[in-house]
Amino acid sequence: MTVCSILGIGLYAPGLESFAQAAPILRGDRAYTHTPLPPPQPLCLPRNERRRTTATVRLALTAARQALDTAACNPAALATVFASSSGDMPLVDAICSTLASTDRALSPTHFHNSVHNAPAGYWSIAMDAHAPSASLGAYDASFAAGLLEAATLCVAENRGVLLVAYEQAMAQPFDTVRPIGADCAVALVLAAPREDAPTIDLELTTDTPTPCTDHALEALRTDNPAARALPLLAALAGDTPTRLVLPYLDADSGIAVTYTPAQVPCTP
Repeated sequence: MTVCSILGIGLYAPGLESFAQAAPILRGDRAYTHTPLPPPQPLCLPRNERRRTTATVRLALTAARQALDTAACNPAALATVFASSSGDMPLVDAICSTLASTDRALSPTHFHNSVHNAPAGYWSIAMDAHAPSASLGAYDASFAAGLLEAATLCVAENRGVLLVAYEQAMAQPFDTVRPIGADCAVALVLAAPREDAPTIDLELTTDTPTPCTDHALEALRTDNPAARALPLLAALAGDTPTRLVLPYLDADSGIAVTYTPAQVPCTP
């Protein structure tokens, strides 16, 4: 069992441009409508670094910045876990297309942006952060794997951890073998348990994963590995004690999350 508090939440997906805007939809007070996302703008980065980023990096950093906006903590002191199933596949496609063409000249910027920990690197630049960082991928279980890694790090080292799960829509030819139809990024700031913050308790289980009750949200959840976080975000939006299950590495494994709202009012 791994228990930690959630201090901040970020969400950036079609029709869900922040956790505050999405909360009524996640609670079921309003129907979900899939609307196009405006291009994310990671304003936390210096101008020179910002112009070198890709859409995937900007997507991840937008959710990360949102989570910090509601977490009263020093971002430079947070350990980070970045989780993505595929990394920056649009850039990989561009690199492969160039190498398959007659003009095989590649930009060095393309190369260093193609590695799986590129978003983590840009985040460390933006926040002047030198804390431990991990970048991982676990196919459709990437969010659950990232959450387990972040919560374990939080408990084992008694420190704040920023989790960012992100996935960009796939284009041809990759979408024929790995269909992902929408961008999505989710971020959580985790810390040691506090009475003035909601807590989650994680444990492995063989129970069936929890779906979204809204059919359109459920379509988004199954369409994007980062969106597997939506049932947890729905519990946070509802602010009532809840037990839910996130899909993990195979059909017979999951991560059970027991959510407990804050026990006392948050003090400034």
